[in-house]
Amino acid sequence: METIKTLLNHKTIRNYKSDPIGQEVLDEILEAGFRASTTGNMQVYSVIVSKDPEKRKALCELHFGQKMVEQAPVILTFCADFNRFNKWCRQRDADPGYDNFLSFFTAAIDALLVAQNVAVAAEAHGLGICYLGTTTYQAGKLVDFFGLPEGVVPVTTLVVGYPAEDPDQVDRLPAEGLVHHETYRDYSSEDIDRIYRIKESLPLTASLIEENQLENLAQIFTVKRYTRKDNLHFSRLLLDVIHQQGFMNHD
Repeated sequence: METIKTLLNHKTIRNYKSDPIGQEVLDEILEAGFRASTTGNMQVYSVIVSKDPEKRKALCELHFGQKMVEQAPVILTFCADFNRFNKWCRQRDADPGYDNFLSFFTAAIDALLVAQNVAVAAEAHGLGICYLGTTTYQAGKLVDFFGLPEGVVPVTTLVVGYPAEDPDQVDRLPAEGLVHHETYRDYSSEDIDRIYRIKESLPLTASLIEENQLENLAQIFTVKRYTRKDNLHFSRLLLDVIHQQGFMNHD
């Protein structure tokens, strides 16, 4: 029940105290991460722990200047990682066939499952967390920053620390918009209107529409936040990194 309570009370934290996280606490939340489900019990992921202030300052710049990266005491970068597993295979006279996109996707899923376990464990300790989507945007630069070898690609980052704020929970869509029973039931126009009604009627939404001088919330996403141009640009960059790191052999 405590785990469910932690999950239901989740808030994204963007302002942190500088208080350090005790090593025992950090080790425990990482171990909780390692208990996550994993494909074939291969654990094809790695976690890079960044605590050094100068390293966090540099990471802050890489993550588009998001100050919480420099502010929080611990930054965790989760990587899809077949490098270790491939070396183990070769040292045991086994030929690894994990240089393809399916293997990258498998390792990325592993890494994300670990990250979510870590996030829940951190919140159970009274810590705050924030996921950084900029990890995939800046994957190539993070490969260079961390010196990642072939077979390793960063897929997400968690900012972890003691909260210096207590924000309201952000809204979520109702279950009826997310759950399908037995088969996928496509959405009618009426369904879409009903599912998004609460989100579109929030005071924050009205404020954003006015601030951005647009007609509705959907346009804020497509015109301001996640544009077609940016999506294509960062998609190409990520595909280049996945290729560079040895995951696009389809011969």
